[in-house]
Amino acid sequence: MGWKEAAEPVLTRMPAVRRPEGHVPFKRKLAWTAGILVLYFFLTNIALLGLQVGEASDFFGEFRAILAGEHGSLMQVGIGPIVTASIVLQLLGGANLLGLDTDDPRDQVLYQGLQKLLVIVMTALTALPMVFAGGFLPAQPSLTLGGLTFGQTEVQLLMFSQIFVGGILILYMDEVVSKWGIGSGIGLFIIASVSQRLVSGFVQPREGGFFYNWYMILTGQIEVGSLVSADGLSTLLVSEGGGQLIALVTTVLIFAIVVYAESVRVEIPLSHARVKGARGRFPVKLIYASVLPMILVRALQANIQFMGQILNSQWAGMPAWLGDYSGGEPVGGFFYYTAPIYSPGDWMWWTADVGQAAWQVLIRISIDLTFMVVGGAIFAIFWVETTNMGPKATARQIQNSGMQIPGFRQNVGVIEKVMERYIPQVTVIGGALVGLLAVWANMLGTIGAVSGTGLLLAVSITYKLYEEIAEEQMMEMHPMMRDMFGRE
Repeated sequence: MGWKEAAEPVLTRMPAVRRPEGHVPFKRKLAWTAGILVLYFFLTNIALLGLQVGEASDFFGEFRAILAGEHGSLMQVGIGPIVTASIVLQLLGGANLLGLDTDDPRDQVLYQGLQKLLVIVMTALTALPMVFAGGFLPAQPSLTLGGLTFGQTEVQLLMFSQIFVGGILILYMDEVVSKWGIGSGIGLFIIASVSQRLVSGFVQPREGGFFYNWYMILTGQIEVGSLVSADGLSTLLVSEGGGQLIALVTTVLIFAIVVYAESVRVEIPLSHARVKGARGRFPVKLIYASVLPMILVRALQANIQFMGQILNSQWAGMPAWLGDYSGGEPVGGFFYYTAPIYSPGDWMWWTADVGQAAWQVLIRISIDLTFMVVGGAIFAIFWVETTNMGPKATARQIQNSGMQIPGFRQNVGVIEKVMERYIPQVTVIGGALVGLLAVWANMLGTIGAVSGTGLLLAVSITYKLYEEIAEEQMMEMHPMMRDMFGRE
C-alpha cells in the first residue's frame, strides 16, 4: 500500500469550502470579496487574550507587509503557514517525490487535502515557539475570567489556541475568496496590509510620517542649513525619521516599473479552428509567473531568521559564527549574513546606524541579492509548473478551447513546442527581474516601511485584480464567453 492509499481517508475528509454549483454573478463575487476583506480587518483588531501588553516583540515585523496579519492579534501568523506549506509542496512536487498527477481528479483532491493538513501543522509549529519561547509573545502571569483564575501555563495555552484558530480562519477565508470571490485571499490580504501601512506612512501625524517631517522643515523647526552636512543630508533622504525623499521616489518608481513590466508581453496569435475569422492572442507577459513566487522566497528567509531567533533565545552558548545577537537583531554570523536588507539603515556603513565593517555589509548585500534573484527564478519555475501555466498545460488549454496557431498543425505537441520557445525563458527572466527590483527597493526604502517586496506584491496583485474584475464584467455582459473559457 502506497502513501496515497494510506493517507486518502484523512486527506479526502479535510473540511473544505463548497464550490458554487453554477455561475456566481459578478455582484455576488464582489460582495463575498468585500465581506472577507472587512472580516480580515476586523480580526486583525482583536487582541490576543492573555498577552502581556507592551512587552511582546514582533518577529515578523520586517516581513509583516508580505505575510499580512497583525502583531498581537488573532491574525498573528498571517499567511505565513499557507506560504510555508506551499514551499514544501512545491519542493516535493518539483523533485517528483509525491507521485501526484494534478490532472487526475483523485490526485487533485489528495493534493488539496495534503496542503490543508500541512497548513494546520505549520500553524501549530509557528505558534508554539511564539507563545512558549521567551520574548516573542509573553503571557500574563495570571488571568481571571468569569471568577476563574488561570496560571501562566494555562494563559499560554489559551494564547496558542487563539493564534491557531486565527491561522485556520485565514486558510478558509482564502478558500472562500478563491471559490466565491474575485482573485485570491492571499493576494487580497497582502493588498490590505501593504495599503494600510502605505497610507499610514503618508498621513500619520506623529514623528516619522512623511508629511510630518516636511512640515517641520517648512515651518523652520528643522534648519535647512543643517541639512548641508553629511548627517543632515542622510536624515533628509533616508526613510526612518527624515524627509523620506528617496523613499517617495522609490515608491513612485516601483509603481511605474511594475505597471510597465505588466504591459510588456509577447503575444502569440491564435485563430479558431472551426469559426472563420475568430482570432485572438495568447499573451506571455514579462512577469509571466507574477510576483507571487517572491512571497515564497521571502517566507523562506523569514523561516531562517525565525530559527535564528529561537536558537538565540533558547541556546545560551550559541557560537558566534552561527549568530551574534544584540537587542534581538543579528549583528554577526550566519544569521546576519542571510538576513535580508530591510532599509537604507541596514547597508549605509558610513553612518552611525551600521556597526559592521564595509566588507561585512557587502557580503550581506551579495547574499541577499543572490538569494532573491536565483530564488525568484527557481520559485517562478515551480509556480508555473504547479499552477498549470507551463508549456504543456497551456498547449492543452488552447487545444481544448478550439484555438490553434496560424500556420501550424492543430496538434497539442506542435503548440507545446511553440510555447517552449517563450514561456521557460520569460519565466526565468521575469522571476530574476522581480527579485532584483525587490532588493533595490528595500535598499532605498519605501514610504511606510512596507518593504520593496511588499510594495511590488501590492502593485502587481492590484493590477491583476483590476484585470480579473474587467474580465468578470465582460463575461457578465457577454454570457457566451463563459462557455468559451469554461467559466461556469
